[in-house]
Amino acid sequence: MKTGWIGVLLALLTVFNVAAEQTSDRDIRLLNNRFRIDSTITQVAFVIYRQNPSQPVVLVQPDGTKLYAWRHPDSVSWHQESDMDIVSVLNPMPGPWQAIGKVTPENKIRILSELSMKVDTFPSRLYQGETLKFTARLMQANEPLNLRDFLDRVELTVTFTEYIESVDDIPVDQRPQEMSLGLFVDDGSGLDETAGDGIFTVELPVNAPPGKYRARVTSGNGVFFRTLEQEVLVYPTPLMATFTQSRKKALPHHLLVESDSASIETGTIAAHAEFTDTNGKLSVYQGVSNKDYTALNVEIDNFGEPGRHKWFAWLYGTDKLSGRPLVFHLPEQTFAVADYEAIEQAKLEREEREAERARIEEEKRQAIQREEDRKMAMITIIGGNILLLILAILTWFIIRKIKAKKLAAETEEELEAPPPEEPDKAA
Repeated sequence: MKTGWIGVLLALLTVFNVAAEQTSDRDIRLLNNRFRIDSTITQVAFVIYRQNPSQPVVLVQPDGTKLYAWRHPDSVSWHQESDMDIVSVLNPMPGPWQAIGKVTPENKIRILSELSMKVDTFPSRLYQGETLKFTARLMQANEPLNLRDFLDRVELTVTFTEYIESVDDIPVDQRPQEMSLGLFVDDGSGLDETAGDGIFTVELPVNAPPGKYRARVTSGNGVFFRTLEQEVLVYPTPLMATFTQSRKKALPHHLLVESDSASIETGTIAAHAEFTDTNGKLSVYQGVSNKDYTALNVEIDNFGEPGRHKWFAWLYGTDKLSGRPLVFHLPEQTFAVADYEAIEQAKLEREEREAERARIEEEKRQAIQREEDRKMAMITIIGGNILLLILAILTWFIIRKIKAKKLAAETEEELEAPPPEEPDKAA
């Protein structure tokens, strides 16, 4: 009997010793899919490799309670794939654990404990519209974590939330909403220097209005949860760009970059602009301001190819207070270039049409004028004749009247005159 108990004890010790056996990178070899968690671990992530494909494992805690991918307490997060489970547990129960499932023949689980996230500190002054290189990395026991299977499945996000002092006093539906500004990557693209080096980089566009914000860097997607928060101030953009399109074919376009002299060091303004014509031809224009200048003017060729053109630009400057290099990305914009030959031809045709229309209108006007003149002449002639007739009649009437009056006077004189005396017969 005593020999039997000794055998059981030796078997258990073998299980625990094998379970505790681990390599320097925290790989734990399993016996019967068992492994042990000691009491010093406050948070742990299990990376469990399974046969592909297979169902997620079931984790059995030391007290016999089970954790499932679809059912577990809030202190557990679970990321599953066809051949892997990544399970994060806060304050795991010390003692022997067991993974029930189609664990790979290598019979290995990697335990990640003492995980932390190290991120850059935001500058004291951010500017609206600037693009910022921002990095973060995951640490294990203050050493960089280099487990690709884990890192490739971590999502790091930067969010800004408008700062309110007593946000808890505001109803939930009226609280400011988070603005997601960017996702970190470790794939060597964009501003990320090296793919797979464990340094996550985000090309962070500060697309937030001026004001005070809570900036949060959050890891999520069920693999590893951390949130780091910082208060930041966003100031109005200190670089303003204006594109002026030339209306004359012989003159160039202009890209004018002006700066806030209180925020940007003089002589530090630079611009890189890329223009693409309607046929896809790319043209690059660059410029640097003179030493004592607070503005920059870049001349852009007046493209002869008619149609819709696209352009975007990068603006550069140096923060006057901190000496920090600033980068601003201007999003793509469009403008139209007219077909000057077609416009000139259309102008000539329009002028010809207008001249022809003016000629026809003038001929009509002259015809109307001639008709009106003819009518006026007829009216004048008829009126003159009528007037002459009236004058003639009037003259005739006056003369007749004068003659009648004269005749009447003569007759009256004859009637009033005494008869002539007869000669005296006696004499």
